[in-house]
Order: sequence, then C-alpha cells, then structure tokens
Amino acid sequence: MAEDSDKPAGGATGTGRKAAEAPAKPRKPATAKAKPATKAAAKTAGGAGRKTAAKCAAKTPRGKTGTGAKAPEAPVSLRVMLWVAGVVLLLDQISKYVVVHLLRLDRVREIDLFPPFLNLRMAWNQGVNFGLFSSSQEIMRWVLIAVALGVCLWVVAWVWRSRPRAFAQAAAGLLVGGAIGNVIDRLTYGAVADFLNMSLPAWRNPYSFNVADIAIFAGAFGLILWPPGGKAGAADKNP
Repeated sequence: MAEDSDKPAGGATGTGRKAAEAPAKPRKPATAKAKPATKAAAKTAGGAGRKTAAKCAAKTPRGKTGTGAKAPEAPVSLRVMLWVAGVVLLLDQISKYVVVHLLRLDRVREIDLFPPFLNLRMAWNQGVNFGLFSSSQEIMRWVLIAVALGVCLWVVAWVWRSRPRAFAQAAAGLLVGGAIGNVIDRLTYGAVADFLNMSLPAWRNPYSFNVADIAIFAGAFGLILWPPGGKAGAADKNP
C-alpha cells in the first residue's frame, strides 16, 4: 500500500508536462472578422462618391469647367466669308462680261430696261464710287488698286482674329468680294465698268454703279452694325 502510495502518478504527471510544453495556439486577428464590414463601408463610400460626382457634373454648365472657367471653344470657321466673297466676285464678273462683251454696252452706251427706274448706262470709272479721285494718270490706277487690296487684307485679318459668326462674316465677304471685283476691272480695262442706273420720273441720276459697288456698300454697312470682336459680335458669340 505504502509502495503504491509512494509511486508517482505517472499518467497524471506526464499529461501535465505535455500540457505545459505545448505552445499556445495563435489567436485569429480581429481584423479578419471585420473584413465584411470594411468591404461594405468601402462600397457605401464609393457609391456616395459617384453620386456626388454625378451631381456636380449635372450642376456644371456646358462649356465650363468645375472651377467656373470657360472651356476653350473650337475656332469658328471662316467658310461663310469665303463663300460670300466668291459668289459676289462671280456674279460681278459675269454681269460685266455680259454687259461689255455680249450686249456691247460700251458701244451702245444706253439700254432701257424698266425706265426710268432701272436702266443700263455705260460708264468707265477711273476713281472710286461716284467718280471720286478720278484721274487719267496711270499712277492713280495703281494707287487705287493698292488701297483696295490693303482694305481687303485688313478686313480678312480682322475677321481672322475675332472669328465672328455668320452675319459679320457675310458682311466681310460682301466687302472683300466687291473690292476684288473692281480691282480685276482696273487690271483688265484700266477702269471700273459701271452700268446700272436708277432714276426717277422727275430726276435722272447721272451716276452708274455695278454689282461690286452694291456689295461693298452692303458689306461696309453690315460691319458697322455688327463689327467682328465688338459688342454686337460678342453678343452673337454668346447668345
């Protein structure tokens, strides 16, 4: 009995040593359990951010950035001015060819169409409109050609810089096309071929004009009313 009581309880002691020697199992980090919550929060934040960006984009006017500055606009084409100038030049030269070479108005001198309101009266103009600065000297012919070409270049540069809308471009095209038409006359005939005459029953107009003169006056008047780069031009760009 004593021997039995003096023997150590081997099973119990061994188990105790094994329990003491075994390393403790690592605990799972708390963040592993929080992953679903983190993903849900990220989805919520992303959805809220997209909604806020969509609202800001909807509130931002077209043509402006988020900071309120205007976005750069595409440059306006000068196609209208070029087309109008080309049509005016074509009509002017065709009408002069018909009057001078087909109707031979330079020899007949006068043809009544709807007297006295509209007639054909041939006049060779060596000056500007209404015969101003008329001179038979050759130097004056080249001075007027240089002035006309200078005005055309100035108007084209003005329109090129300001890039106006259709109305101002059409006015510039009328002026440029008419001026070039009269320059061609001075180079071809030495003077401008004027042939249109408008009178009244009690008054005979002594002056004649042509299609180019009409276009020049209309274009100059239009540019005064709607100048490129002026207040009217700015209103045209931003209606």
